[in-house]
Amino acid sequence: MDEVYTLLENVLNIEFIRAILSNPRVKDGIQKVKVRPMEMKGQLCFQLESFTKTQAFHENGEPAQVLSRIMEYLKEFRQMQIETVREDISVLISKKGKITVKRKKKVSEIKAPELSHNRKKRYILEEGKPVPFLIDLGVMTREGRIVHSRMDKFRQINRFLEFIEDILPQLDRDRELTVIDFGCGKSYLTFAMYYYLHELRGYNINITGLDLKEEVIRHCNELTVKYGYKKLRFLAGDIADYDGADRVDMVVTLHACDTATDFALAKAIGWGAKVILSVPCCQHELNGQISNRDLAPIMDYGLLKERFAALVTDGLRAKYLESEGYETQVLEFIDMEHTPKNILLRAVKYRERNEKAKKEIEKCKEILNIDPTLGRLLSDNTDRVETERNSKKGENN
Repeated sequence: MDEVYTLLENVLNIEFIRAILSNPRVKDGIQKVKVRPMEMKGQLCFQLESFTKTQAFHENGEPAQVLSRIMEYLKEFRQMQIETVREDISVLISKKGKITVKRKKKVSEIKAPELSHNRKKRYILEEGKPVPFLIDLGVMTREGRIVHSRMDKFRQINRFLEFIEDILPQLDRDRELTVIDFGCGKSYLTFAMYYYLHELRGYNINITGLDLKEEVIRHCNELTVKYGYKKLRFLAGDIADYDGADRVDMVVTLHACDTATDFALAKAIGWGAKVILSVPCCQHELNGQISNRDLAPIMDYGLLKERFAALVTDGLRAKYLESEGYETQVLEFIDMEHTPKNILLRAVKYRERNEKAKKEIEKCKEILNIDPTLGRLLSDNTDRVETERNSKKGENN
């Protein structure tokens, strides 16, 4: 780890902006650590903010102290993303301890952060810097001030971008990346993704938004021309029928209703997408299937059964992703429509299929007498791949 220690010695200075340690080796305990510079008694210091699933903890210290703490934390994490005024740095640590460091110079230097201990919360999309799509949404004035009545939406958009910020080390900066947004709706998050990844972070990105509403899609395409977003496009169509890509790096599906989420997840898994972000909505399917008399205290009451079925639906979706080799987190998401539907599934592909997760799924299905759409879709995908593989073998023979 000497290379990482030297790296941190060189970057923990006045040009340091932030660092994020993520992808924990153990699911229980600390899930993420954020590092930011601050000023205490006129001296440059740093704050470490560590997060469990339910709590956040803060530590402040001078550069040498914080460097030691980061090195301790790195024993428990597989990646660290560092941003300075001049460059972005990714540190990846394999299971066997192999360290890979990737550095990318910024096209132009950015302003060093404000170090005041009492500074305002830092947002990815900063107040005071006009953003075209936020102005059209009525979230910002033309001078970049946040409209008071739209502050909730401003926070929600930034919260979504924080989820993306955490997975940046998983995205390859050396080639064009393809992102699909299923069920994009009015697309303010799609525009936010493009602006953040392409305009702010300099990724070579190609984003496609898909939705059934043709009028909304037409309006979104007009806005892409207005903003000059050449690699952002919107298509009208159904998730289940979409076949416009052979390789996809990230799939986003926010509030796709009921089993539309399952079709989006199945597509993402079939492509082998590196990252999947999903906020499910309206989980009706299993409510009509689920049956277990031992759970009568829940099943005999419609409201409780509905909520239980929704949790089972999303729990199984997360477990199906794990079974397909994704490291999956179930996170709290501030919903755009201010409803209780605030679960976000974030999955990162990291290995081959997980047989243990498959067995857990089958046991759950048996106990609750259910047959989820996602399971059937994945089974169909497996059968199709196997048929194609056998067909190719036959041709070669």
